[in-house]
Amino acid sequence: MTHRGSRVLHVGSLARVEGETALHLRMDGEEVAEARLAIYEPPRFFEAFLRGRSYTEPPDITSRICGICPVAYQLSACRAVEDACGAVVDGQLAALRRLLYCGEWIESQTLHIHLLHAPDFLGRDSVIDLARTHRADVERGLRLKQAGNAIMEMLGGRAIHPVNVRLGGFHRTPTAAELRPLAERLRRARDDAQQTVRWVAGFEFPDAGCDHDLLALARPGSYAIESGTPTVMAAPRAAGLPAGSDRRLPTRSFEVHEFGEHVVESQVSHSTALHSLLDGRRHLTGSLARYAISGRWLSPIALQAAWDAGLGDPRRGTVCRNPFRSIVVRAVEVLYAVDEALCLIEAYDPPPRPYVDVPVRAATGHGATEAPRGLLYHRYAIDGEGNVTEAALVPPTAQNQGAIEEDLRHVVQERLRAGAATDEELTALCERAIRNHDPCISCSAHFLDLTVERVGKGS
Repeated sequence: MTHRGSRVLHVGSLARVEGETALHLRMDGEEVAEARLAIYEPPRFFEAFLRGRSYTEPPDITSRICGICPVAYQLSACRAVEDACGAVVDGQLAALRRLLYCGEWIESQTLHIHLLHAPDFLGRDSVIDLARTHRADVERGLRLKQAGNAIMEMLGGRAIHPVNVRLGGFHRTPTAAELRPLAERLRRARDDAQQTVRWVAGFEFPDAGCDHDLLALARPGSYAIESGTPTVMAAPRAAGLPAGSDRRLPTRSFEVHEFGEHVVESQVSHSTALHSLLDGRRHLTGSLARYAISGRWLSPIALQAAWDAGLGDPRRGTVCRNPFRSIVVRAVEVLYAVDEALCLIEAYDPPPRPYVDVPVRAATGHGATEAPRGLLYHRYAIDGEGNVTEAALVPPTAQNQGAIEEDLRHVVQERLRAGAATDEELTALCERAIRNHDPCISCSAHFLDLTVERVGKGS
């Protein structure tokens, strides 16, 4: 289809991403001249109003940033403040934190898979529509999410914005007897998680690849969740390989306190959220990055599921760089989180105290964890009186914006070169490409105002 002049398309209330944003595409004939993910939600100023607060408050305050992944904010804040104060949380307290994070991974990743992403692959407009044709699959997803919520409720006090987390550990830790019912539930959830991997592996996936540097935490011997060292895997083309190459490339690491030296934020005119570059290059964080960097440390049951799902064997250097197959990687991560939660519960021995002391110290602390959507970094400067004097939060979606825009440009370009596409077809394609990355733009759940501007080159 050839368009004369410019053509603008507005589409409102497109569902199934978390937050409010606009997409602007400008095409010149069959060439994509511009693709912008324009986040227009008002700035929320968390970094500003953390200044002057007590050093004990960031875990509770920042958890209100997101109702889907509050634990990520709580534990990243705890790690940063504890780093500043020289406190070390280890042993069973650290294990309980990992267990709590597993609960968040299970409920958040399951929500994305079943409620937001799966309808794209099955030609449905919503999970309500999906339930009419795939009721058993949707019910299985809800059971999985409830299992994750049960962990959150047990350790956090409630499933949304947990209240039991504090600096140094928890206000209260459970007894072994209290955790036993969770184990029974998780054994059933493990079967549901395996079935979910098999289900999503059967979807049809477009051929696609991403050529971004990948960034994730790594902790040799364990799939990094609540701690690790920032680790980078270079983009394939930097190594002379095709963009979609499934080869595992060499990695490099840096310390968490060096994060700000490598990941640099800047303001762009079309978004209220900052964009980030990793050592001057576009990068991607999240499930694909974690699987590429740490996949070989998944549990045996998760590794077998990944193999059966066609993701290859990460122990032999196979990675997944197809954003459309990220739903399969997320399903494998849910299975891993369920299996890991069971292991943690079986090995649990209640600690003598629910927390370690975190005395005030004038210093700057850094913390990072793996939120479901990717690496989340916190930095706090604290004075001798225990007041926060500076705060910096770098969420994964802000880091991923540049990669999402590049993926949009690529998939639309490929579609245009393959033949004429209507605005409706391009709209659906762009929504799918965005949902591949499960952006968490805010705590709300709608994606608004797609704008397609076409500039023809003649008849």
